Amino acid sequence: MRRISTEEGRTALAAVAAAGGAARAEHATAVRYLLQLLAEKAPGNTVEVRVPPFGAVQVVEGPRHTRGTPPNVVETDAATWIALAIGAESWSDASAAGRISASGTRADISALLPLRP
Repeated sequence: MRRISTEEGRTALAAVAAAGGAARAEHATAVRYLLQLLAEKAPGNTVEVRVPPFGAVQVVEGPRHTRGTPPNVVETDAATWIALAIGAESWSDASAAGRISASGTRADISALLPLRP
């Protein structure tokens, strides 16, 4: 994944937050930027965080998987990921509403959120 500059990431986040929404490309950049920040905050290969169709990262130190589906997976949609990452929604609320799929003993990444970009 290409590194997204802070300026480019913040511009995309501002566009997504603006009234009327943003273009798909801006959503993609915002999601990827926030995934990049998560990977910087919690480097590792134990949990895979997926935000289809825009991106995925592996984070959190611990046991590494090398084949097949990782044992710890978090998956959510772009709008939920952005809300979680910027602190507009809590992990527990999004999880209770069924907007987060988290499997595995280490898949709860709520302690890493929000990211405060």
